[in-house]
Amino acid sequence: MIRFATSHEYARKEGDRFRVGITPFASEQLGDVVYVELPKVGRAYAAGEEFGVVESVKAVSSLYMPVAGTVVEVNDPVVQDPGLLNTDPMDRGWMVVIESADPSAYDALLTEDAYQTEIASH
Repeated sequence: MIRFATSHEYARKEGDRFRVGITPFASEQLGDVVYVELPKVGRAYAAGEEFGVVESVKAVSSLYMPVAGTVVEVNDPVVQDPGLLNTDPMDRGWMVVIESADPSAYDALLTEDAYQTEIASH
């Protein structure tokens, strides 16, 4: 199951953990991604807190944590090959896995239909 933040990050539920990344829409808006900065394992974040940066040929964009939690895994391959965010943002291009402090907060994120409605308004 997957939910979306209005800031264009997704959270894929995996038990009490969430795999977090950016949406294909965000990837398209960024253009060619050339740099990704991600946090270290063990860092805790509040929902909506900046957890990293993505730099593309067009812009530098902050990444925001969709739900509160502690980073338990970082996708080092996406740091080494930022282009994964352009070619496969929902699978190989994930960014971090977090252990949620409040798994119920996931329910407050947008469903896929609601997210599609949100991006259609842009």
